[in-house]
Amino acid sequence: MGNVECCRGAAVDVSEYADARYGGQHRKRYLDNIILLTDSYKVTHHVQYPPGTETVYSYFECRGGIFPEVCFFGLQYFLKRYLSGLVVTAKKIDEAEAYFRSHFSHPKYGYDEKLFNRAGWEYILDAHKGHLPVRIRAVPEGTVLPFKNVLFTMEN
Repeated sequence: MGNVECCRGAAVDVSEYADARYGGQHRKRYLDNIILLTDSYKVTHHVQYPPGTETVYSYFECRGGIFPEVCFFGLQYFLKRYLSGLVVTAKKIDEAEAYFRSHFSHPKYGYDEKLFNRAGWEYILDAHKGHLPVRIRAVPEGTVLPFKNVLFTMEN
């Protein structure tokens, strides 16, 4: 991979992110960027919403497994570790854009600028000072309930 230029013209070294999933030395840096903690499909969700969409309401459930019930726990850690405080910065946006520009680039067709929602992340940075504007509702931690029930919801 190497250096990739983001739309602001800054060169960002994205080669370290290639090893992040496999425990590379830069894993912490990768894990500290909420924009990179996803898969390719979710990065492009914004282009799948109908024009004018302002609110997105999502839910998390256990779809099932070998046990008929699930014990819900770990949300408080996740919220404090990844979603609390200053989460989005200009540097993280630049790093993510450079990474996804490299990831989504095609040798023949190039890169489609609409795939990474830079404007959306900059809106969070500017309007909310880098704090995620989300509302999360959840069953109490430690609750045991049958699978196929909502464990938590998230709304922007």
